[in-house]
Amino acid sequence: MTAPGVTERLTGFVRALRSHGIAAGPSETVDAAAALEVLGFDDRELVREGLAAALVRRDGQRAVFDATFDLYFPAGVGTPELAREDRPRDLQQLRDALGAALAEGDEQTLAQLAGLAVDMLGQYGAGSGPGGGFSAHQTLDRLQPQTLIARVLAALRAGGGAPAGETGEAFTDRLTRDEIRRRVEGFRGRVRTEARRRAAEVRGRERVAQHAIAPAADRVDFLVASRAQLAELRRTVQPLSRKLATRLAARRKRTTRGQIDLRRTLRRSLTTGGVPLRPAYRHRRPGRPEIVLLCDLSGSVAGFANFTMLLVQALRDQFSKIRVFAFVDSTDEVTHLVTTGTADPEHLGARILSEAAVVRWDGHSDYGGALGQFADRWLDAVGPRTSVLVLGDARTNGGDPNLDALRTVRDRARHVFWLNPERRALWSTGDSAALAYAELVEMHECRTVQQLSALVTRLLPV
Repeated sequence: MTAPGVTERLTGFVRALRSHGIAAGPSETVDAAAALEVLGFDDRELVREGLAAALVRRDGQRAVFDATFDLYFPAGVGTPELAREDRPRDLQQLRDALGAALAEGDEQTLAQLAGLAVDMLGQYGAGSGPGGGFSAHQTLDRLQPQTLIARVLAALRAGGGAPAGETGEAFTDRLTRDEIRRRVEGFRGRVRTEARRRAAEVRGRERVAQHAIAPAADRVDFLVASRAQLAELRRTVQPLSRKLATRLAARRKRTTRGQIDLRRTLRRSLTTGGVPLRPAYRHRRPGRPEIVLLCDLSGSVAGFANFTMLLVQALRDQFSKIRVFAFVDSTDEVTHLVTTGTADPEHLGARILSEAAVVRWDGHSDYGGALGQFADRWLDAVGPRTSVLVLGDARTNGGDPNLDALRTVRDRARHVFWLNPERRALWSTGDSAALAYAELVEMHECRTVQQLSALVTRLLPV
């Protein structure tokens, strides 16, 4: 049996995971408790892997799991003590010790220095009081570990750790620099972990787990995603498209069943004494639908539009035709660029901006002009089997929203859906015309990959 204190900690850990989108239910919690009973607590990393095997079910969740695990099952409390007498006493000594540890690749010393750095440089406010805490950003801003790369490289050269030669010196230096950068980034991660752990000792694990752990990639807002998070989203395009394709195929199979065929049902009932146990249906044979994307590529909205274009393009086998149009203050068809482009949303967006005529004046989005241009030049792309997806935040920069153009497109299409990456509370604030557009077509908040996948499964026709 698991000890009562451990049981309470484990259930709190599972609650924190659930709050971050990891679907760990009662059965997974029981499995995790059984794993703890078998593994014990002698080997912390073994415990980590055992709980991950019991609680993590999907790709992209491991980073959230590890950060939460470090809060609820920390390696220790307080400040780690260095296993040597010459403990750094000031910033310069700390940087010297860090440079030496990076050059040696001493993982244990790096972990201890991370804790010491947070204690020396990351404390703010009242420290141990309710108004204080520990900041990883403050620690790294003062310590500047990335500025030690040149010093560490010189130390490795002097010590023979970075072999050099007339031919391979530049190549070897590049490999060595990459390794040093990897060590520096690992140290930065340790500092973040230590800052969360120390903050949890002051403010409580539940509060820190709720506010200080970065969400999984599929729960990050498109509009605030960092370069690293966008790279993580890029890796999810193909797996997500396969999953959505399976769901759409299942929906198509279900919807081919039409109304009950009374005549055939009665004929079947003769084999069961007149009891209609097996109803017969008139099966529908619908043609595959067509999709038209109309995408805003201005500013931060571009990341959302680029990712959605790639996702829908990956689902092209589910539709008879896909056409893609992009705009900033001018509209152009970019179907050929999407179909032959890279799987990287950032590179796709750069290619469209450089090769397509989507910017005519100042580069600010003009929804009214873009919708009018689409309705004038490409209205024949929309027909009774076409579903139109408009991707954008509906911010017109004070221009005419041109509702008549959107109404014209809506009247020709089978469906028109607008996916807006802004929070619903921001619609029609400032220069947004979202609520005006929402009176004509269905508008849905679509801020994360999680919301996007749910909307694609539900809205796209079959």
